[in-house]
Amino acid sequence: MKFWKQAILASAALLVAVGSAGAQDVKIGFVVKQPEEPWFQDEWKFAQEAAKEKGFTLVEIGAEDGEKVQAAIDNLGAQGAQGFIICTPDVKLGPGIVAKATANDLKLMTVDDRLVDSAGAPIEDVPHMGISATKIGETVGQAIVDEIKARGWDMAEVGAIKVSYDQLPTAVDRVTGATSVLEQNGFPAANIYNAPQAKTDTEAALNAATTVINAHPEIEHWVAVGLNDEAVLGAVRATESVGIPAANVIGVGIGGAESAINEFKKPSVTGFYGTVIISPKRHGYETALNMYEWIANGKEPEKLILTSGQLATRGDYEAVRKDLGIQ
Repeated sequence: MKFWKQAILASAALLVAVGSAGAQDVKIGFVVKQPEEPWFQDEWKFAQEAAKEKGFTLVEIGAEDGEKVQAAIDNLGAQGAQGFIICTPDVKLGPGIVAKATANDLKLMTVDDRLVDSAGAPIEDVPHMGISATKIGETVGQAIVDEIKARGWDMAEVGAIKVSYDQLPTAVDRVTGATSVLEQNGFPAANIYNAPQAKTDTEAALNAATTVINAHPEIEHWVAVGLNDEAVLGAVRATESVGIPAANVIGVGIGGAESAINEFKKPSVTGFYGTVIISPKRHGYETALNMYEWIANGKEPEKLILTSGQLATRGDYEAVRKDLGIQ
């Protein structure tokens, strides 16, 4: 009896050891297009939490262009990874990414930006966690409408800076969602001015918005929308550069990036009224966990998961961040 008891205990220990080794053998890549941006750094941070919880190895890779994406996938294959998650620098790289993943026998998931095929249609076979860009844009638009009303502005006399980046479908959907709500609430379409930015950063947005503002010196009240916090912050900086007071500006960004939080922390109120915070926790933690389950247990993720955001302002951003799991 004692012998059998010892044998059972030994077998149980072996099973635990095998299970642990199995988790340790799982290696997952997490490839992002702009590794210096806080959003992607947070995604990595939460993905590492999943790795620590499950005992797998997470490989963080920045790939800012198509050539680096191809190299990253080959590198993961050479390392013996079994799968990777990617936010690509260009969604049109989709067919090439799928082919390269297949050639390296890697499972593939996308996050934030969805891959498209040669015809521009979403590649639906690749599991994707994205953001409901249109709904988030609508949240931005509604926040601006509410604040215009709260300040007692006449919409007919307000200008809207639409910082655009039409190369990215997500950017188009966000901005269109915002402006559609403005128009539905009586904002004149003729007062919405397009400000195309060359890049998705604050400097490019500032340059684009400055051109619009200088072209319409008669407008005293401005609102601003764009792809992300950086786009709207650029528009706000543009209004400041020409002497428009903060009380005459309502900018609502998207993302809840550190740049937005720093704006709220400034001693004086600026024209950056709010941001729709998207939680990077699900996009990092949940995608990494889903990929692990797919590799380790054969549980394939849902083909499409869309997340949403929550408006945060100077007065409540700390509470909103806590609600979304961002500390």
